[in-house]
Amino acid sequence: MKFYIFSLGCKVNSYESAAISSKLIEEGFVYDETNPDVIIINTCSVTHVADQKSRQHIRKFKKKNPNALIAVMGCYAQANKETILETCDVDILIGTSKRNEIVSMIKEVLNKKEQIVAINDKPREFEYEELGVTAYSENIRAYLKIQDGCDNFCTYCIIPYRRGKSRSRDFATIIEEANALVNKGYKEIVLTGVHIGKYGQDNGSSFSSLVEELCKIENLYRLRISSIEESEIDDKLIQLIATNKKIAHHLHIPLQSGSDNVLKRMGRRYNREQFLSKINKIKQFLPGICLTTDLIVGFPGESEEDFLDSLSFLKEVGFVQVHTFPYSPRSGTPAASYKEQINPQIKHQREVKVLAYSLSAFEEYSESYNGKEVEVIIEKYDENKKAYYGHSSNYLDVYLKDDNLKVGDIVKVVYQY
Repeated sequence: MKFYIFSLGCKVNSYESAAISSKLIEEGFVYDETNPDVIIINTCSVTHVADQKSRQHIRKFKKKNPNALIAVMGCYAQANKETILETCDVDILIGTSKRNEIVSMIKEVLNKKEQIVAINDKPREFEYEELGVTAYSENIRAYLKIQDGCDNFCTYCIIPYRRGKSRSRDFATIIEEANALVNKGYKEIVLTGVHIGKYGQDNGSSFSSLVEELCKIENLYRLRISSIEESEIDDKLIQLIATNKKIAHHLHIPLQSGSDNVLKRMGRRYNREQFLSKINKIKQFLPGICLTTDLIVGFPGESEEDFLDSLSFLKEVGFVQVHTFPYSPRSGTPAASYKEQINPQIKHQREVKVLAYSLSAFEEYSESYNGKEVEVIIEKYDENKKAYYGHSSNYLDVYLKDDNLKVGDIVKVVYQY
């Protein structure tokens, strides 16, 4: 039997899709994108647009492959059972749990020709679901899931309702998978999850302790932290990054707004002063570190003054890059019912201004490294530029024209922007 998995949304979804792919291959299935017998669609629901794309792809795959078994899973599926069953022709429907049973479900449907709907509608009661050792990767970089769910309940976010409570993966299992990835030849591991800084709060460990243990893996060259809240960057983690060359000198710290007024309405658990205090401590011990962030523009009630506060705060912090998103109302979250929803045109104007800042800040940061030596892992060969491509520890893009290089090489070069 041939299968294909299509994954929307975040790296966590991609990781989980890869784990399921590994399970299917172990059972004798063959990956085939062109003419699959089984199609699995891993949906996303982080925004209204993500919901729409999920629906569109379910219908598109069924229309293109009318005889294929269609299995739908993920965040959109978790909360939209009735809509999917009424408007889409699917054979298996699960949400953000029971993914580890999907292989047996596929076999059952193929055998009995009966639809399976297995959505647990109480995600806040979910335990961590182990999907087994996987190897979701981008060339020499592998992603390692350590945690699932979230307990923050920011007023704009649907994820705690779809993914459930924060829950940590078993410590020993993470170390086992990390070793397996390194033994397969991966040079860089990226720690991923829904809220990775919460790791360990439910199993007697901590995120810093996990990072410390992962750094002991002998042939692991680089460990990268995907995204972490400022409150979860403790002194131990800062010291680990400062003293251990394996940990990438790049932190993605979500800000979401630089206005205290908006932060409070968002339900974020810090203000500008607290956030800046942590950033200053990080910079004190980690000079030159690349700091990136997320910012939501056009949150309900965000005045022009609030937005300008955000823009000025980005500059004050010195973020190198900003991933900016216009606020998207999510039904079922408090912010969706807030008055003073912002005009889409104003959201777009603010987004453009943030992107302009981000581009300028990245150029300035990159130029500051001109002539300095950086160490790069070669990730791929870029056919368009006829050069090898990779990232430095602090996430600078590096292109090298050298016929003696190959993917996976680690080289020291003088950076030129």
